Amino acid sequence: MDLAAWLDKVGLGRHSAAFAAADIGFDVLRTLTEADLKELGLSLGDRKRLLKAIASLGAQPVAVATTTAPTMTAAARPHEAERRQLTVMFVDLVGSTALSRRLDPEEMRDVLRSYQNTVAGEISRLDGFTAKLMGDGVLAYFGWPRTHEDEPERAVRSGLAIVAAVAKLSGGGEKLSARVGIATGLVVVGDLAGEGAAQEQAVVGDTPNLAARLQALAESGTVVIAEATRRLLGDVFELHALGAQSLKGLAEPVPAFAVLGERALETRFAARRGEHLTPLVGRDQELGLLLERWRQAKSGDGQVVLLTGEAGIGKSR
Repeated sequence: MDLAAWLDKVGLGRHSAAFAAADIGFDVLRTLTEADLKELGLSLGDRKRLLKAIASLGAQPVAVATTTAPTMTAAARPHEAERRQLTVMFVDLVGSTALSRRLDPEEMRDVLRSYQNTVAGEISRLDGFTAKLMGDGVLAYFGWPRTHEDEPERAVRSGLAIVAAVAKLSGGGEKLSARVGIATGLVVVGDLAGEGAAQEQAVVGDTPNLAARLQALAESGTVVIAEATRRLLGDVFELHALGAQSLKGLAEPVPAFAVLGERALETRFAARRGEHLTPLVGRDQELGLLLERWRQAKSGDGQVVLLTGEAGIGKSR
């Protein structure tokens, strides 16, 4: 569905031409304010109707929700709270306060829009969920409402892509820069907080606070992750240990790691386990069976082997 079709669906199709003339698409729809809509010529009533319609779409970037996202099941809809492990990302635009002092408010608004669209685009590209746009800050979830087996990897890749993409932007004659904090842990996610266009899917737990503190710790143009995230990454990324950090709001110092880049490894399994594999014990019969079936398959006698077992017992290996 394109923007014109969506406007028609919500009873505001008469404004399609105004949106098209201003080059407004789904990618910036959620960033529109009432002042923007007034500038486009919408009446007070239509402005309120449109903001309500945008809010009903939820916090997910509209471009993803209407083009590539699969239909959610009832159990995964954003308004239903769930207990699950989540990787949380906080992104911050470095030096935004000083920049806002130098720029005209309209110029600053354009800078923030460009920044938010860039960040949301990189999050969406790796199937993350943009939960909240807070001016110079962006909150994202990896692992809700859709889940993949490699959420921490997706979050870190997204973080690296974000700092690289933001570095290509400029504002007030200067290059922009972002910093990213990422943490993984158990949370309750999905409760609706706020009203209207400010409504968001809130997360309850220590993980968002840790991600926010790590973002504040990160230097310009860097991604900093928590210990739990590091454990789940294996050897996929090159990391630099920052040591135990005393962070505001946390009773004990916590280990933090700066992400230097992604390693070049031959296989997904090598990336996840690296050199930390322990010897296989008591699997000689199973390995012998698999090797025999493989020899038969190579000789032209097709074989099928079904391997079953609980998660974590080593089936992939």
